[in-house]
Amino acid sequence: MHDDTVPDDAQPRKRRKGIYILPNLFTLAALFGGFYSVVMAMNARFDLAALGVFAAMVLDSLDGRVARMTNTQSAFGEQMDSLSDMVSFGAAPALIAYEWSLKGLGRWGWIAAFVYCACAALRLARFNVNTGVVDKRWFQGLPSPAAAALVAGFIWLVNEWGKRGGEVLYLSWTQITWVTFAFTLYAGLTMVTNAPFYSFKDIQMKKSVPFVVIVLIALGIAVINIHPPTVLFSLFVAYGLSGYVVYAWRKAKGQPVSVISTSTEEPDERGLHN
Repeated sequence: MHDDTVPDDAQPRKRRKGIYILPNLFTLAALFGGFYSVVMAMNARFDLAALGVFAAMVLDSLDGRVARMTNTQSAFGEQMDSLSDMVSFGAAPALIAYEWSLKGLGRWGWIAAFVYCACAALRLARFNVNTGVVDKRWFQGLPSPAAAALVAGFIWLVNEWGKRGGEVLYLSWTQITWVTFAFTLYAGLTMVTNAPFYSFKDIQMKKSVPFVVIVLIALGIAVINIHPPTVLFSLFVAYGLSGYVVYAWRKAKGQPVSVISTSTEEPDERGLHN
């Protein structure tokens, strides 16, 4: 016979904490979009590479919202999201731009691509550190998806308007290469500035809105469909400049330009927000 009694000091086994699958599925899909973009760039399908970046942007915007709506936020999800962003909006756009035209500039080309990639990593690291002290209505510096849209959007636009080797948008291929160089550097460096970019996070999707808002959304979709590369690229160029406009406006009005009130976390950024 065996003893079926349970010792008094026996403790029930704790259930191993799992991983929420729904928001992480969106994150993995966004990561695949970045990986797909790199593969397409290696195969000289730069139009599909650019579309992969934009698809990753859409999926990246959904994972956080899905997590909040389903109450499935987790520290694992936050770290996974950052790593996915580094691939899709850091490494992928830099590699696409380099393969598309920057490698024709020699060392200047890979320097521009590396600066963009490094700035994306720095921007994501700073975002993670300052999450608790940044005004949620604003981003400190250009968000990495918007920076990726500037680079990939220009490549998509040029590929839609013409093929390599000829004159596109009244520019020769050499001029297009230098414009790509400028966009890559601008997007990269703007990610690590302190210019405030509106985050759209204070828009409540669950609240009712006037009927005219739905009409305006329908009109917006119609305008985008006129020529998606031109319209979307124009929108992201405007957004990429908006942070400096807000910065200059606040500076002129004597208002605080920092989106951080106090920061006790590393890196020490005192004196950089004036």
